[in-house]
Amino acid sequence: MGKITILDEHIANQIAAGEVVERPSSVVKELVENAIDAGSSRIDVTIEEGGLQLIRVTDNGSGMDREDCETAFYRHATSKIASSHDLFQIRTLGFRGEALPSIAAVSKVELLTSPDSSGLGTRLVLEGGSVLERSDATAPQGTDITVRELFYNTPARLKYMKTIQTELGHVTDYIYRLALAHPNIAITLKHNGHVLAQTPGGGDLLQTIASIYGTAVAKSMLPVYGETLDYRLEGFIAKPEVTRANRGGMTTVINGRYIRNYPMVQALLQGYHTLLPIGRFPVAVLHVQMDPTLIDVNVHPAKLEVRFSKEPELMQLIERETRETLGRQRLIPSAGSPGGAGKRLREPLVQEQLELYRPQAPAAAERLTGTVGQAPRAPWAQPPAGDAPRPERPAFAAEPAPRGEPPAPVRAEAPRERLQPREAAAASGALLRTLAPEPETPPALPGFPKLQPIGQLHGTYIVAQNEEGLFLIDQHAAHERINYERFFDMFGRPEEASQELLVPITLEFTAVEAERLADKLPQLEQAGVYLEPFGGTSFLVRAYPHWLPKGDEQAIVEEMIEWLLSEKKQVDIGKLREKAAIMCSCKASIKANQSIGTLEIETLLDRLAACRNPYTCPHGRPIVVSFSTYELEKMFKRVQ
Repeated sequence: MGKITILDEHIANQIAAGEVVERPSSVVKELVENAIDAGSSRIDVTIEEGGLQLIRVTDNGSGMDREDCETAFYRHATSKIASSHDLFQIRTLGFRGEALPSIAAVSKVELLTSPDSSGLGTRLVLEGGSVLERSDATAPQGTDITVRELFYNTPARLKYMKTIQTELGHVTDYIYRLALAHPNIAITLKHNGHVLAQTPGGGDLLQTIASIYGTAVAKSMLPVYGETLDYRLEGFIAKPEVTRANRGGMTTVINGRYIRNYPMVQALLQGYHTLLPIGRFPVAVLHVQMDPTLIDVNVHPAKLEVRFSKEPELMQLIERETRETLGRQRLIPSAGSPGGAGKRLREPLVQEQLELYRPQAPAAAERLTGTVGQAPRAPWAQPPAGDAPRPERPAFAAEPAPRGEPPAPVRAEAPRERLQPREAAAASGALLRTLAPEPETPPALPGFPKLQPIGQLHGTYIVAQNEEGLFLIDQHAAHERINYERFFDMFGRPEEASQELLVPITLEFTAVEAERLADKLPQLEQAGVYLEPFGGTSFLVRAYPHWLPKGDEQAIVEEMIEWLLSEKKQVDIGKLREKAAIMCSCKASIKANQSIGTLEIETLLDRLAACRNPYTCPHGRPIVVSFSTYELEKMFKRVQ
């Protein structure tokens, strides 16, 4: 007899379960996605002991008749795909036909379903993949499926399950993602009888965000919208003061499917460029609609990772729209509300109302052209009534500039009369000589307030005021932002910057570093730093920009080289300019505990207001914090 045989169906299902059913959250994911594909408007999920003892998913979707509910537990049984052509235009969440037989192979399953409202349904009981009972039963329209004792017949899998709280965390996280991906569905999650998540449904994404992250976060969210011929982007991003310690607050959805996509996350973070502190991440929910023929969702067993046909175009869209959305805001956090997200009440003893801005989608004829017009619409972004050709932007958002041009400069108020930079420098000494010269163009970001300086606190913070209230400015962060923008512009003109040294600086490296550095010398030259090999592992610094901070020239050059050597991929000259500008700005800026005079304070504030981004330092720390007049009055009990 031959050595090769066909695996038994039961064994094959258990092997497939090893790929599809990784943990209780995998079961919840597959069952809830099936409920979504069935057109449900309400889904209730009940679990016990982290899902290891019980997982029950109840929906009011289309349900199944008796024949279909038995066929559904065969391998590769599906209602989503009829031919190979369908694989290239997947519009549903579940399509492989592996979920139900894989789940049944490692658990005890009970299914109760009805295809209509007649009250007549089917009950099916399986254990270890084998059907034990099939009968008629009374059931409402929809499906009620219960999974008990997960991995009871595969003890090796059960042994490697984590604690109940860990497994519960995975289930809760995925329910949150599905709720954010489908805000038109009311989803409830209960664990051991306690409600852990409950979303209202109705299609309002911002209300869903509020039910998951809280109203304070929802109030800080900004609508983002953009489109190309192939992609349509809609969603919400949080102001920079609302952050998380990890990437868990960022949710990316493609055609209604929650996915994990590193390039999309990086594009979003690039849109927040220098607005976030190091190690902090924003809260964001991004929905992307596209033609399903441009995406491959069949590259991951759990369908959590996808491949795009035109990925760079999508990344550019996300980065650009994020940057422009943030660029239309005054990003000064309030010290009187947690995270700067809370609404400041103006009237005492008045119930606070949740005012949420929502992006409106353009009319169908104007939304997209070409093939992407075939993509399904986001359920929470229906077109407004009437024939409006474009969505109305919120009142607080200025109309963006045409593509390819910088945003139009906006200033809230006219600048104050001050001494010119050269006169101020002559009058005030060292600090003013390090401030940036007047920019040739006004600032791109709107709304930086006109401030009247009061004084300095602990030699570190500038105290200022206007009719809105009190402002505290971190003098080091402010000066660092001014210098950063100046140095960044200067590094872009290396031919005007470099000066040859009378006595070159000698730098020593390891053999490996020297070999790698020899290939990166052209990148350094584009930043105005010229090195040449000096035999062995030594290099000579022949020239560097003449405006590098005095006394720190060698240290900055060494740091630039160290960063270059740490980059494993091809070096982006823009990133090199940025890193070098940050190094220079930090070393050249005024430090904490350093007293400065009134004229220096005024000049610093003027130069800060002229910056392209006057709200955060290059490391993402806030520069200005405000106390509104109402918050001050409340502190002193002038209002109740």
